[in-house]
Amino acid sequence: MIERLSILIAEDNAADRMLLSTIVSRQGHRVLTASNGLEAVALFDRERPHLVLMDALMPVMDGFEAARRIKQAAGEALVPIIFLTSLTEGEALVRCLEAGGDDFLTKPYNRVILEAKINAMDRLRRLQETVLQQRDLIARHNEHLLNEQRVAKAVFDKVAHSGCLDAPNIRYVQSPFALFNGDLLLAAYKPSGGMHVLLGDFTGHGLPAAIGAMPLAEVFYGMTAKGYSLTDVLREINAKLRHILPRGVFCCATLLNVSFQRQVVEVWNGGLPNGYLLRVNGERVPLVSRHLPLGVLEPAAFNDACEVYPACLGDRVFLFSDGVLEACNKQAQLFGEQRLLSVFADNKKPQALFDEIQHALLQFSGEQQDDVSLLEVSLVEDANLNRPPLAFADNGQNHLLDWSATFEFRGETLRYFNPLPFLLHLLLEVQGLRPQGAALFTVLAELYSNALEHGVLGLESSLKANAEGFADYYRQRSDRLAHLNDGFVRFHLHLLPEDGGGRLRLRVEDSRAGFDPRLLLPQPDDASRLSGRGLALVRQLSERCQWGDGEPGVCVEFSWKAGA
Repeated sequence: MIERLSILIAEDNAADRMLLSTIVSRQGHRVLTASNGLEAVALFDRERPHLVLMDALMPVMDGFEAARRIKQAAGEALVPIIFLTSLTEGEALVRCLEAGGDDFLTKPYNRVILEAKINAMDRLRRLQETVLQQRDLIARHNEHLLNEQRVAKAVFDKVAHSGCLDAPNIRYVQSPFALFNGDLLLAAYKPSGGMHVLLGDFTGHGLPAAIGAMPLAEVFYGMTAKGYSLTDVLREINAKLRHILPRGVFCCATLLNVSFQRQVVEVWNGGLPNGYLLRVNGERVPLVSRHLPLGVLEPAAFNDACEVYPACLGDRVFLFSDGVLEACNKQAQLFGEQRLLSVFADNKKPQALFDEIQHALLQFSGEQQDDVSLLEVSLVEDANLNRPPLAFADNGQNHLLDWSATFEFRGETLRYFNPLPFLLHLLLEVQGLRPQGAALFTVLAELYSNALEHGVLGLESSLKANAEGFADYYRQRSDRLAHLNDGFVRFHLHLLPEDGGGRLRLRVEDSRAGFDPRLLLPQPDDASRLSGRGLALVRQLSERCQWGDGEPGVCVEFSWKAGA
């Protein structure tokens, strides 16, 4: 059924106006009439008809000017104008179209042709209405999506940037291709000192690319704060992504374990471009990708093997996402690895290298085609980092400060399980202990190592008299641990309330005499001594350290004041 239209007829000839009105009325449409252009414009403003039949030549205001004003008043809505004219010259007909006409009908009028043109113009009008409605609908949906993305990005930024990217030894640049960055940059201090750093690049761009970043960041920050090793963090991230991400979505990543005290850099690269360890002497060591990206392999097939490089103070690590090498210029050429290496080779001032890489990218590239991330991590004195207390989520509830617990880890468990992250997580639920998290972890690690290595595995510290003995010590440790079936390490935890704070008493014992009390006595400084310094460190970091009081093992204490 044809929709009933409201049609304005502007014709100065009364006979022609009557004829057109009759034809249009018999087609089932509502008719409005005007005898000149000025009346037509006024009638249009008042009635807003669907379609206009406009005579070109009329008194007061001709059809050309009336058509222009009607089109202007109609705005985005399509109000088709069919010019009625006896003009036949080409230039005159072109003038009708330039004035805003959509079609024309020459006199004398043909009823069939007029009806066909009205129907055709109505189809165009309805098509325009549909397009405008869909455009507005898309705009509303787009605005809704952008609002959702802004909220999600605000949450994501708080999670992803909750670590130590603002540390003085880190410089980075991230330039997202879309609102969400498919590249992910994370850094966190470890309780034992040093830091974990991750540069990741998810497949794709925008929100789909960032969808795996939240669980990855949660695992990275949570496990690093609890003292897990880099290999433990890698395995958990891979298992998590493999479980939640759809097929074909994964994360190319490079992870670093930077130890400022031991002066080593531990590296795992899965799918990212080569990074580089730049030594102070100018030597450039490539950090090659040797693994598949995170989230590709099943946990049982995942390879967590890392490469360990000695590093001195002043050495720097540079990491890059694919977007750096794939930056394009106007000639569709890629920036590429050779241009990057040329920047390294041409560098004269090491401290300016980061800026020089940025400048080279800016000078070379045209339109950005991918997320771009560039990272520099420097080895510095750990004391220069002004490390904040470890950050843990807090549910706002008061933690009970009067409890005790004993944990015994036996032979077969000790082969595969490191109890330190578990214990640290439990203890750092106590808010007063959190500022001492690094010291607490170091003490726990030293006491556990002594209990396991000397008390359970029966290793002698005297083996570590030189570098060869050190290597033999850890070879024996690995062999004995792999075949361990008996023995135990016990942790006794006592948390006690005190006026204005609380106190932790921690006692560690093992199934043999794992602690040599002589090593807990003050020792003369000897920088060349390769063993026997760990338990002295325990005395320095804990408030109280004692043994031989009728209870097995070594007991240490930490205390805190409320609000400290």
